Amino acid sequence: MTKGFENLRVYQLAEKLADSIWKVARGWDQLAKDTIGKQLIRAADSIGANIAEGTGRGSFQDNRRFVRIARGSLYETRHWLRRAHARGLMPAEEVRSVKPILDELGPKLNAYFRSIGPVPKLQDDESTPAPINAEDK
Repeated sequence: MTKGFENLRVYQLAEKLADSIWKVARGWDQLAKDTIGKQLIRAADSIGANIAEGTGRGSFQDNRRFVRIARGSLYETRHWLRRAHARGLMPAEEVRSVKPILDELGPKLNAYFRSIGPVPKLQDDESTPAPINAEDK
């Protein structure tokens, strides 16, 4: 039996984050749901979706590309969480409940990226992908 994306810890964390955000945003008023809520849910759902899609693409390069997209979605999720908190939609205790997931997911995505296939040789104009910082600025 092959190990599917569902068994990856990084994917499981992405699901946990997306489900936590869904539960929070469901209780918001219509304006908040239509603005921040939809953006936040889409960004969080995109993390796991891109991990899943990358594993099904059949090449190391494609998988890496989708993990990069997942990392971008993680950053976008962090942005919308900051906006939700700043606008009084997420009290501090809700923010604290998802922060450990965010803090673990960023480094796990970086580690997963590094684990995918042989390390490609970088050309002069390329650089390694920037790590995801666990700190909010």
